[in-house]
Amino acid sequence: MSAQRMTARSDLTRLGRPLRLATGLVLLAIGLSGCGTGSLWDKFTAKDDTFNEEPADKLYNEGLYLMNQRKDPKAASKKFEEVDRQHPYSDWARKSLLMSAYAFYNSGDYDSCIGAATRYVTLHPGSSDAAYAQYLIAASHYDQIPDISRDQGRTEKAIAALEEVIRKYPTSEYANSAKAKLEGARDQLAGKEMTVGRYYMEKRDYTAAINRFKTVVTQYQTTRHVEEALARLTEAYMAIGIVGEAQTAAAVLGHNFPDSRWYKDAYNLVKSGGLEPSENKGSYISRAFKKLGLG
Repeated sequence: MSAQRMTARSDLTRLGRPLRLATGLVLLAIGLSGCGTGSLWDKFTAKDDTFNEEPADKLYNEGLYLMNQRKDPKAASKKFEEVDRQHPYSDWARKSLLMSAYAFYNSGDYDSCIGAATRYVTLHPGSSDAAYAQYLIAASHYDQIPDISRDQGRTEKAIAALEEVIRKYPTSEYANSAKAKLEGARDQLAGKEMTVGRYYMEKRDYTAAINRFKTVVTQYQTTRHVEEALARLTEAYMAIGIVGEAQTAAAVLGHNFPDSRWYKDAYNLVKSGGLEPSENKGSYISRAFKKLGLG
């Protein structure tokens, strides 16, 4: 056998080993795949049907249909989210992001609404609909205000968000609604202070009670609780002998709410001590009302 022929056979032998090894691995893989749900070859050649892109306007209109006709905001929100997923940089995605926030709000999924609306305001701060997105954030917090006996952290968040609407979009159609909700939220915080103040009054801890009623008088003068707060201040100050502040509280109450039943109580209390309601202009009580133009 010639040296040339021996060299050729050696090359074939050398090259054949990895070829046989590769063939064996493929056959082994095919054999193993037969134990599963289908052959390996089918898996390689099968068409991937897991993602079918649909036109953005079609998805958007389907979301509107589910929202308006079917009254199914949860299903609608999924359609709107799909627009953003499939067409993330389109104008339809911008519209759908706001509509998904609206759908979440209507389904009572407030946290998702806040998330979507916050994303909208962040991505599209100059949009004509940014005011509405900001309002949805505020309304979502407002609708979760808890009972007055519980922690009022959510109320404080609502107030901050509502003030943001009024500050950023004072001429928008949502500003007036935000102002009305803001008064409701502030009334809630004032009510919480009154509840705690009354508790301290029952315990005869007049200093602690005064601090609570003082908060109502200085921070929440426009709420429905301020009349009682002034009367309670009159009572607490009379109890600890600081009659000047008691007289001022009664006088401010009578000046601003002359027909209030709380004024009658405060007036009678001061009179029972041989005094008359008399306003000290330097008192924090007087200054708080002067600041608002109520004194």
